[in-house]
Amino acid sequence: MQDEPKPAELTTAVADFLRSEIAPVITGHAAFKLRVAINALDLVTRQLSLQDGSDASELHGLTLLLGVQGTLAGLNQDLADRIAQGDVDLETPGVKEHLWRTTLAKLAVDQPNYAAYKREIDTKR
Repeated sequence: MQDEPKPAELTTAVADFLRSEIAPVITGHAAFKLRVAINALDLVTRQLSLQDGSDASELHGLTLLLGVQGTLAGLNQDLADRIAQGDVDLETPGVKEHLWRTTLAKLAVDQPNYAAYKREIDTKR
């Protein structure tokens, strides 16, 4: 167990500082580079905050879907192999739902402001 502050809190604090204190006084190409850096920090923060839960959920879903135990990477490879061999497709019970849940979890980290993602999340509320 790590002491406070947590990594996500640190990246949030740095991004907030850059956004509020540095961004207003920088222009041109340096401002663009700063926005890229802030976006990268925001992405890392979301990864730190959401990865454990989404990985656990994905692993659980793959275990139920495939009926075997394994690592997340191993079970994803198993699913990919089964799809490539034609043993599994979108008509296989649970596949479409698993892929959709996994996609939404990835979008929550990578593109949480993506319009289609936001619409989908809003319809679930």
